[in-house]
Amino acid sequence: MKRLTLVLAPVLLLASFGAFPQTQELSARGQQLDRIAAVVNEGVVLKSQVDQQYESIVARLRQQGGQMPPEQVVRQQVVERLVLQEIQAQRAARLGIVVSDEMLNAALREVAGRNNIPFDQMPNALARQGIDYAAYREELRREMALTMLRQRDVLARIYVSPRELDQAIARQEGRSDQNAEYDVSHILLSLPESATSQQMEQVERRAEEVYQKATAGEDFGQLAITYSQAQSALERGKLGWRRAAQLPQFIAEEIAKLEPGQVTRPMRTPTGFHIVRLDGVRGGDGPMMVEQVHARHILMRPTEVQDDATTRQRLEELRERILAGEDFAALASITSEDPGSATQGGDLGWTPPGTFVPEFDAALGKLAEGEISEPFRTQYGWHIVQLLGKRFHDQSDEVRRQRVLSSLRESKADEETELWLRRLRDEAYVEYHSM
Repeated sequence: MKRLTLVLAPVLLLASFGAFPQTQELSARGQQLDRIAAVVNEGVVLKSQVDQQYESIVARLRQQGGQMPPEQVVRQQVVERLVLQEIQAQRAARLGIVVSDEMLNAALREVAGRNNIPFDQMPNALARQGIDYAAYREELRREMALTMLRQRDVLARIYVSPRELDQAIARQEGRSDQNAEYDVSHILLSLPESATSQQMEQVERRAEEVYQKATAGEDFGQLAITYSQAQSALERGKLGWRRAAQLPQFIAEEIAKLEPGQVTRPMRTPTGFHIVRLDGVRGGDGPMMVEQVHARHILMRPTEVQDDATTRQRLEELRERILAGEDFAALASITSEDPGSATQGGDLGWTPPGTFVPEFDAALGKLAEGEISEPFRTQYGWHIVQLLGKRFHDQSDEVRRQRVLSSLRESKADEETELWLRRLRDEAYVEYHSM
């Protein structure tokens, strides 16, 4: 059976919530059960956590092949990762970020669906892989909390101006490779936020040394594990397949000049010096023809005074009035509780598949042109909807614009996340213990 996978936040990995005692745990007989690897503010990273992640990472690296880095190098990277995770977990707790059981169960159903396993069979499926279901739930809960923290602290603050978007689209026009994807690996040698000229010179020299090793044929993945201070270090520096617009602009501009296997010279940014290797190129696609639908609707929401049955009955009466000849748009403008479409006579415009919630899409899909649905329920309330028309439309321009916007946000997210993590780390109290 395929192993169950969690894929929620590739940058923010699992963390440890809760403050452990800042002393070694002892059994009743005085036997040491665990040791502290690092004290992090009011919490700790335990040696058992380091051992567990180390074993998992080493197993993955062995599967990938190639020479293994020294054990101490990998362990140090693991400790740094766990320290950052603990700092983030503490911040999430201070901000009151909580993942409810309902949110957690919804995410677990998604994981089960991706693995083609009935939700109620997940505990047995995990047990066959030697994974405790309760522990798995809590790992997923923690990962979701850190995703929510990153959304609040980083992603929600990223702004792409209309000028930036127009410039990015203009840069892509006429390029045959605008939809190409690049497989990229990355090494970051970070700078302190208030680095002195001496510190900058030291990091720059080290970056040049790493670059020389990479161009001399040393394994880039091992160099990333050994030297990189990016979140991707223990993934051998792999950023994975991305379109150029999804990469930070300074990287995208340089890899466009490379052939697969080539490495950029160290590039300076506010986070430090970056060295990038192009591992592969693929892609390109044609026009995006999609079937769009044109519809209008009337929405009514149940209240304490007007229950579901009453709301449905009101919509049935409106439907009968429209079928008898009254104007749909006029009735929608005075009765619909959808603020976005009521002023437009309920008109939702031309929309591609998947725009609406599944219940709405399902009701719309059963209609012939001009037909009005029976009242139906969604999470927003009760609706009647009329299908006005269908068409096939080349959405290339709209999709390209949205894709470029999303890509620009993603390209900024990497750099902003590294800066955010560096600030969190600089503000934290960390004390390392020998292991």
